[in-house]
Amino acid sequence: MDLDIVYECDDLIAINKPHGLLVHRTKIAADVSIFAVQLVRNHLSHRVHPAHRLDRKTSGVLLFAKHQEASSEVQSLFQNRTVRKTYQALVRGYVDDKGTIDYALTNEGKTKEALTHYKRINTYEIQVPHGPHATSRYSEVQVKPETGRFHQIRKHMGHIRHPIIGDRPHGCNKQNRLWKERFEMNSMMLHACRLALDWKGKELIIEADISSEYKRVLTILQTG
Repeated sequence: MDLDIVYECDDLIAINKPHGLLVHRTKIAADVSIFAVQLVRNHLSHRVHPAHRLDRKTSGVLLFAKHQEASSEVQSLFQNRTVRKTYQALVRGYVDDKGTIDYALTNEGKTKEALTHYKRINTYEIQVPHGPHATSRYSEVQVKPETGRFHQIRKHMGHIRHPIIGDRPHGCNKQNRLWKERFEMNSMMLHACRLALDWKGKELIIEADISSEYKRVLTILQTG
């Protein structure tokens, strides 16, 4: 698998992670043999340290530290919530122009505060019947999580009844089935498009373009 490197310096390296690639080895996917950590390590020929996590189904900016000192520094930035993360997603229905989702999430028995800000970028309506409706409506949203809980964006968008297209298990099964059967689409439409942090006294902005599959789904929505 080829690496799409979107940023590199002496301390850090960032890739545009494709949908379906795990960050590191996990017991949940014991049959998988290729991981982002492994690919970046092989590219650099030395150990690397993931600075954060992205879901397997989420594409976009994934940052690594090249050495332990840089890892400690960047981890501190994430823990102090000074890293600005921006995602874009395609969701069911027409969302409000903008909003904040303040809804605590529970993972492994622990409930923690979770805060997500979102802004609607565009709306789409395609001539595909769905349930009692003659058409299907969708929104493209920009999402900025203030906290970093497990599956936070996915759970929060589902909580306000605008689940992400292709999300399982937090999305809409009927919509997911519609996209799989009618458009042969089996990916999740959530992309980490931008990461901004203060590094070595300067603002560092790392961006990653959406995948070809995301572009294909956008084209379907735009053409109606």
